[in-house]
Amino acid sequence: MVDLAIEPIAGQPSAWHLVSVALGRRRGLRGTRNPRIVPWTGLPELFAMAPIARAAAELRDMHPSDAAQRVRDMPEARRVQLAAVMEDQHLAEVLQELPEDEQVIIIESLDVARAASVIEFMEPDDAADLLGELTEDDRIEILAAMDDEEATPLRRLLSYAKGTAGGLMTSDPVVLASGATVADALAAIRDSDLEVALAAQVFLVEPPTSTPTGRFLGVLGFQRLLREPPWARLDDCVDDIEYISPELADDEVAARLAAYDLVAIAVCDEARRLIGAVTVDDVIDHMLPSTWRRARRGPRP
Repeated sequence: MVDLAIEPIAGQPSAWHLVSVALGRRRGLRGTRNPRIVPWTGLPELFAMAPIARAAAELRDMHPSDAAQRVRDMPEARRVQLAAVMEDQHLAEVLQELPEDEQVIIIESLDVARAASVIEFMEPDDAADLLGELTEDDRIEILAAMDDEEATPLRRLLSYAKGTAGGLMTSDPVVLASGATVADALAAIRDSDLEVALAAQVFLVEPPTSTPTGRFLGVLGFQRLLREPPWARLDDCVDDIEYISPELADDEVAARLAAYDLVAIAVCDEARRLIGAVTVDDVIDHMLPSTWRRARRGPRP
């Protein structure tokens, strides 16, 4: 607080009252640049939110899994307050590490526009799982508030039954078109925002590259990419065309990944168009007891 504003009280000579305060940080003799002016009546609410803002700032520097554990240790009312001040992307990252019933409580505390924005930042498979836990009315309303480009893949994922490859898969693996080079592939998987399991390989297809793609041509793991010259065409390097149906049962998906030592496997429709990929981390997450997130304690090593 760097300054106060006062006004005379009407009808009371020599009486004054506070009307606003200037908030900011002093900079030596030069004073404060661009202070924030806050009505005096709004100051109690501002002070009440300060601890929540500090908690949000602390979570920002933590791994999402550890941040989620911290959130889980808070009372429900505190979690809702925290969600209100967190950045959308960070909230999405933390939500993905929470049990689905606790995700629902937080999402339902947000208005529709904010809920849609947060869900757009989530991985497609996690977003679809969360939407599947909401009431039909809430799900329809949130999807309608989202960009069509984000909502359409989620509607497609929601059409598949739980316990199948379609229910496990993400619709957003790393996909390149026929004619791309090894250099193109390495550049694509270098994206720091990619999950580790998705960055372990690229899927080669005939155009278009957005799911559902053109005809699936195969997959190349990053180790194979590192052994090839950067100018080599992926079409000349691909030798793995393993894929599964979206209706394949989840235990069969797990067996296929284990049998071929795969980090991810393509999911194709009857026309052999790539519609998504199932990653090993999603299979593990699905096969662990539903309470495993609640049982975890302590920070990551």
